[in-house]
Amino acid sequence: MIDKIKSQLTAHKEVVNRIEKELSPQIAEMINMILATFGRGGKLLVMGNGGSAADAQHFAAEIVGRFKMERAALPAIALSTDTSILTAIGNDYGFDKVFSRQVEALAAVGDLVIGISTSGNSPNVIKALELARERGCATAALLGKDGGCIKDISDLAIVVPTDDTPRVQEGHITIIHIVCDLVEKAMFSR
Repeated sequence: MIDKIKSQLTAHKEVVNRIEKELSPQIAEMINMILATFGRGGKLLVMGNGGSAADAQHFAAEIVGRFKMERAALPAIALSTDTSILTAIGNDYGFDKVFSRQVEALAAVGDLVIGISTSGNSPNVIKALELARERGCATAALLGKDGGCIKDISDLAIVVPTDDTPRVQEGHITIIHIVCDLVEKAMFSR
């Protein structure tokens, strides 16, 4: 059992090391995109399915509430949180439109729409990002594996370099924490 635990932790560390070596410039770019969004009075819309929905909620919570600093609230909405909206849209329009319908209702020029997908191929995230770009929003994505279709339709795609879904998710939350910390420091440190 101990060897299996160590093996999983070793795999985690290897992915984090690759994120540091390969993705630091893209993480900095995401931070700059978010700072620019808030600087022009925009908001973040974040979405994903399953574990990525939880990550979207976590991301929005850190932005609206706080990460480490006492500070003013910042505007972010997780599109995976309202069960009435999700089930109404899913029932009336199909699950592929649960996020794009919300983007249609909530996104404005100057906003940043972020999709989270371990495969990079979630149809509902794809549709929402495509609509966001049509509406004049910037787009970014946290992805895994080879980045899937989403990497080609996002202004910024951060692809965690592994095919192992749990390691992708661990990479995503690590990146989210780095982003939230550095956005907060850039905006509120004196």
